[in-house]
Amino acid sequence: MNHKKIAHNRTKILVVDDSAPTLEVIQRNLEAAGYEVFTAPSVELAIAFLEQNSVDLVITDIKMPKISGLELLKYVKENVKETEIMIITGYPSIKGAVEAVKDGAENYLVKPFTDEELLSVVSKMLEKLANRHAVKAKPLSGSHNIIGNSPGMQHVYRLIGKAAATSVNVLLLGESGTGKELVARAIHYSSKTVSGPFVTVNCTAIPDSLLESELFGHVKGAFTGAQASRAGFFQIADGGTLFLDEIGDASLSMQGKLLRAIQNKEIFMVGSSRVQKIDTRIIAATNTDLNRLVKKGLFREDLYYRLNIVEITLPPLHERGEDILLLVQLFKEKLSRDMNRPAPQFSDKVLQIFKNYHWQGNVRELENLIQRLVVLADGNFIDVTDLPEQMRFSINWRRGLNRPLAEVEAEHIANVLNSVKGNKTRAAEILGIDRKTLREKIRRANQPTDIG
Repeated sequence: MNHKKIAHNRTKILVVDDSAPTLEVIQRNLEAAGYEVFTAPSVELAIAFLEQNSVDLVITDIKMPKISGLELLKYVKENVKETEIMIITGYPSIKGAVEAVKDGAENYLVKPFTDEELLSVVSKMLEKLANRHAVKAKPLSGSHNIIGNSPGMQHVYRLIGKAAATSVNVLLLGESGTGKELVARAIHYSSKTVSGPFVTVNCTAIPDSLLESELFGHVKGAFTGAQASRAGFFQIADGGTLFLDEIGDASLSMQGKLLRAIQNKEIFMVGSSRVQKIDTRIIAATNTDLNRLVKKGLFREDLYYRLNIVEITLPPLHERGEDILLLVQLFKEKLSRDMNRPAPQFSDKVLQIFKNYHWQGNVRELENLIQRLVVLADGNFIDVTDLPEQMRFSINWRRGLNRPLAEVEAEHIANVLNSVKGNKTRAAEILGIDRKTLREKIRRANQPTDIG
């Protein structure tokens, strides 16, 4: 057993395999990527280590002498709640992989695998762990651990509670960046499917040629290149939740295959005539109007009604003004912890602009902006001049709502010219007009024209 002292500021991974060369290669690759790695040649030693230490991820072989890796999976699932599990095996079988996933494994790799494959899977699993922590973090709302106290979000919380109390399918609607996957995870972790896996499928990312194989899996020899059996998304999510993101962009071919699986609760693996029963809850999400797509013949009406048992619409961020300050504070505190430095203060004018801004990218755009402002801040105070030009000049702090248009326009032009030190070419670019039009507007506003 590798008993290096655990570091507290790096991701910790335990690798379990009875093959010393395999342990050495995996440890070397993971340490080179910056992870803190511990190794155990048997399940007994791994359990003894986990009784005294905590790790973020366990990577284990299945077939080992005395006690198999499946027993370690069961131990981790029952005793180490906040740890991800990945299996590796040189004896691939669909039955073994699905059994391992049901027992708590989040993913699996078949030997031999490349260094890139290993690091890619590890990175994705740790990202899922971080997302799971985010779902469970700091319940400012007092309900379902999602940030927000606005009336729109209170309604969302009530619907999450109703959806979590059942196993029916759910359809999430909302603009990009409003947090649809976060809501899907909240439903999953608040319902009886919490002990099962949460599997995300991006419906736009699967080409039609791979649809059946990706969704339902395939048996060895099913097609050229199928050198081993492989589980599909429905099998991996069996007993848990399958999150179908961007369902509005799914092809008609994919819609038909999804409908049959959801309606009959059974699938056929590619290359197999044996039916497999599935118990998978479906949560679908889209930022498009499915009713409109149904009327245009671009989305199957029967699938729409299968998915839309409970419908939850997430409000855009610009309709959640009182939540914006909560989110700003949350993102600031997170960055402060990550960067190990005090979070800067935001001026009242900046916060007012945030509350009035349209936020086309919603919460995702707000988080991105806070990250950028905090990272680039020269001091401990962020003012209007630190904001992106587009934000500074698209709002003008809403002061012009009850003033003549010509007056508002003249003041706006003056502000832009001052900000670029009188450079008319740059001012025209920001205003979205040409220099000739700008000169004419300046003349009409009786502003001096000898600038720049």
